[in-house]
Amino acid sequence: MDSQGGPYLNMRALCSPLGAARLCQLAMGCAVIAMVTHSAGYSGSHGVFCMAAWCFCFAMTVVVFFLDATRLYSCLPISWDNLTVTCAAFATLMFVTASVVYPLFFVRSECPYAGCDVRNFRIAVTVCSILGALAYGAEVALCRARPGQAVVGYMATASGLLKVVQGFVACIIFGALANGSEYSRYAATIFCVVVYAFCFALTALVVVMTVCGRTKAVRCLPFDRFVVVCTLLEVLLYLSASVVWPVFCFDTKYGSPSRPSSCPQGRCPWDSKLVVSVFSFVNFGLYVADLIYSQRIRFVSSHNSRA
Repeated sequence: MDSQGGPYLNMRALCSPLGAARLCQLAMGCAVIAMVTHSAGYSGSHGVFCMAAWCFCFAMTVVVFFLDATRLYSCLPISWDNLTVTCAAFATLMFVTASVVYPLFFVRSECPYAGCDVRNFRIAVTVCSILGALAYGAEVALCRARPGQAVVGYMATASGLLKVVQGFVACIIFGALANGSEYSRYAATIFCVVVYAFCFALTALVVVMTVCGRTKAVRCLPFDRFVVVCTLLEVLLYLSASVVWPVFCFDTKYGSPSRPSSCPQGRCPWDSKLVVSVFSFVNFGLYVADLIYSQRIRFVSSHNSRA
């Protein structure tokens, strides 16, 4: 018992829907990691990515659960509401991606040379990964701000959650750019890379400011208006990149509108260019949705709020 007669542990973190969701996340994460290391296995860049995603999310959940259960989060100079929902949203995306990538590259209908046990373990890994993604999604749903409420945790709003998705999509774009996209051939495609990097940095800045509780007025702008200004700038920049990139990659004057038959599978620059083009439009749509939702936010500043 503490000095005020209350329990040392935060019972809300243990005996609540939010606590149940986090316990489920821990259980599924532990099960996935155990089965992969025991028998399911992983190899190559895709397997390493999946294993890294599961391990990172599991470690992140352990830290969040421990800090919440012991109330030690109050010692940190952060906005706990914003940090937890940001972590949950990011983990949801990571688990969803791993749940698609792992079975795509490692699960086959026929039994591999190692026998059916390996295949069955890999199917079980996929199922547990999907359940883990649902558990993280449930935490996001439980923490999400409802329409019409005064917002204390910006990251719990639709606009804040979209910021996480935008950053995740930007990472996919960067991965495709690094995979032989030949973006340095033209000044126009270099401009697009600068746009992607600048918008990602601006989005990350808003997220970091929110998580650190720095949501007071920025210069002469209230924080919610600062977010709208940044989002409008990102919309305009992504609009230009979404038009310029396909022209300089798929127009017959600069590139090829169709995939070259001699292009190697998995290392084809045309594939990387297509991924960048598709996800540029995806992120453009996300920024437009963010701009629309951000008009409805009425933000209330709070330095160390509860999750």
